[in-house]
Amino acid sequence: MLSRLVFVSASALKSNGPLGAGLVQASRSLHTSSQSLAPVPPLPEKGGKVRHGIIPEELFQLLYPKTGVTGPYMLGTGLLVYLLSKEIYVINHETLVVASIGAITVYGIKKFGPSVAAFADKLNEEKVAKAQEVKDLAMSSLTQAIEDEKKEQWRVEGRSMLFDAKRNNVAMLLETNNRERIHMVTNEVKRRLDYQIALQHLHRRMEQEHMVSWVEKNVVGSITPQQEKESIAKCITDLKALAKATQAKAAV
Repeated sequence: MLSRLVFVSASALKSNGPLGAGLVQASRSLHTSSQSLAPVPPLPEKGGKVRHGIIPEELFQLLYPKTGVTGPYMLGTGLLVYLLSKEIYVINHETLVVASIGAITVYGIKKFGPSVAAFADKLNEEKVAKAQEVKDLAMSSLTQAIEDEKKEQWRVEGRSMLFDAKRNNVAMLLETNNRERIHMVTNEVKRRLDYQIALQHLHRRMEQEHMVSWVEKNVVGSITPQQEKESIAKCITDLKALAKATQAKAAV
């Protein structure tokens, strides 16, 4: 992957000329600044094509316009011959070790690469699923928060009507309290007036009783024994006459 990025960057810089150096410098400044935390493009789902196990396809595509189809092979062969002829690279026992390791590496990639890639893809899918679950949960909570905020705004719009209703309730409560106090004062005044009327009636009754008892006492005191006897005799005579009249009416 790193070699492929090197080749792609080299081809881009080669095509852009002096502009490429400026882009490289700008990319370095971006990677050392706070903008490195900005969103990055997603990683490719599949790896790039390679030839012979380790050589990126981009190398061949880069050399095709200049050298043709056999150019990359001739370049590799000529470079190897040059290194051997100038004794820049001397073949020794380490060469065999490197070749063995390279062959084993290529065999391992060919043999176990798909299974390892499938396992890595499975782990990646699990991570993506967990991240998607967290994202969905956050989106649902934020959506609910938005709905709650809209509901609160709707409630705020009806605040004026609520205040009017509360104002009317307070006015009715004050009017009720005022009427209750007026009724209480009326009852107290009526009770005191009833008390005064009852007191006047009591005085009048006591005066009448006193007057009657005084008159009776004076009348009884003014009657002599002789008048009492005559009065009793007169009552007896009247009773006898009344009895005879009653008997005569009954006989008829």
